[in-house]
Amino acid sequence: CTLDSEVALRVGGDFFFDPQPGDSPVKLVLIAGGVGINPLFSILLHIADLHGYQESKGNGYKMGTVKLYYSAKNTSELLFKKNILGLMNAFPGKITCRFHVTQQSSQICKELQPHVTGK
Repeated sequence: CTLDSEVALRVGGDFFFDPQPGDSPVKLVLIAGGVGINPLFSILLHIADLHGYQESKGNGYKMGTVKLYYSAKNTSELLFKKNILGLMNAFPGKITCRFHVTQQSSQICKELQPHVTGK
């Protein structure tokens, strides 16, 4: 976002992302903590499907970029981290993630290090 951008924010409840082929592309920012990643991971998988369909068929909904910010106590509590890394590798620049850990006491694995902030 830039200064004066319009932003829609939704916290809790039932939420989903189901764009239609004629809809304008949007850039999404997904923010999750702990097990709150579950519905957002489902949205992330749907976004990957949209990107894959767009790349293979060249039509349908044109997906914008997605940034996921996901926080947990430590990297062992980051659910779906390997899947999320796989999506970032499959769609570089289109799907990105920053993991944040608040109580990490052990060494962070090399694969996650570039994507982790916190203790």
